[in-house]
Amino acid sequence: MAGGVITTGAHPKLLWPGIRAIWGRTYDQYDTEHTDLFDQVSSDKNYEEYLEVGGFGLAQIKPQGQGVAYDTEAQGQTMRLTNVTLALGYIVTWEELNDNLYEVVSKRRAIANATSMRQTKEFIGANIYNRAFNATYVGGDNVPLCSLVHPQIYGGTLANKPTVDVDLSEQALEDAIIGIMGLTDARGLLIKLMPRSLHVPRQEWFNANRILRSVQQSGTANNDLNILRVTNALPEGIKVNHYFSSAHAWFIRTRFAAEQGMIYQERTKVQFDQDNDFDTKNAKAASFERYVFGWGDWRSVWGVNGP
Repeated sequence: MAGGVITTGAHPKLLWPGIRAIWGRTYDQYDTEHTDLFDQVSSDKNYEEYLEVGGFGLAQIKPQGQGVAYDTEAQGQTMRLTNVTLALGYIVTWEELNDNLYEVVSKRRAIANATSMRQTKEFIGANIYNRAFNATYVGGDNVPLCSLVHPQIYGGTLANKPTVDVDLSEQALEDAIIGIMGLTDARGLLIKLMPRSLHVPRQEWFNANRILRSVQQSGTANNDLNILRVTNALPEGIKVNHYFSSAHAWFIRTRFAAEQGMIYQERTKVQFDQDNDFDTKNAKAASFERYVFGWGDWRSVWGVNGP
């Protein structure tokens, strides 16, 4: 990242009349997208921990005259999310501000700073999904977010991805939803885990819309109804994320309480400060905020690393 101070030599043309417009610093931006990927929770500490506790198993037959079978709880994985501070600023000499004929335009630096802070958050949030299949980035159970072998408290493993990764299609979506509805808790008891929304990169945007919005089956001569559309299988629809790095990986979010699934943990909201240095008279401005992205229960996402 380039450092230093913005002086009159940084863009000398701004010191002369005749410049009608400046371009290249800011552009139109996509709407906020990390809010589609995570549920926001507040934090008032350096870190927060999210703990798994296993419930009870199935009831047992009580033979006549004998005692009731008693069960117990067990502690599972713990996910610690430590808040980090993100900051970005700039320094402008007094002379540059004093000589700049386009002071109103130069104040757009604050907008450019805000844009950088905003996109930083989008990249960090999307990277949780970009690394969902990467064994280097693991959760509290020491496996990636999307894995075939999430270890369970009482033994065994569960998966939140298919055994064989496939490209996005009607059949692949149906198989994923069937897999989601078959997931259990740590004791093997069925849970009402329903699909919520489909998340795709820009490369799959049109394909996803053809699959879900067609009245009849997409890409076939069949006269069958598009059952995904008819049953409203993904009630919150399709969400495109422009920060996904894989062209064909796709995800389904499931319904989960805000503090249990995909988490955007906010410690300090974004702030913009400015001040002047007494000796140099340089103007300083900076933005900062404190947050972290992560997850608690991996069941909140079903991921497919499409080839």
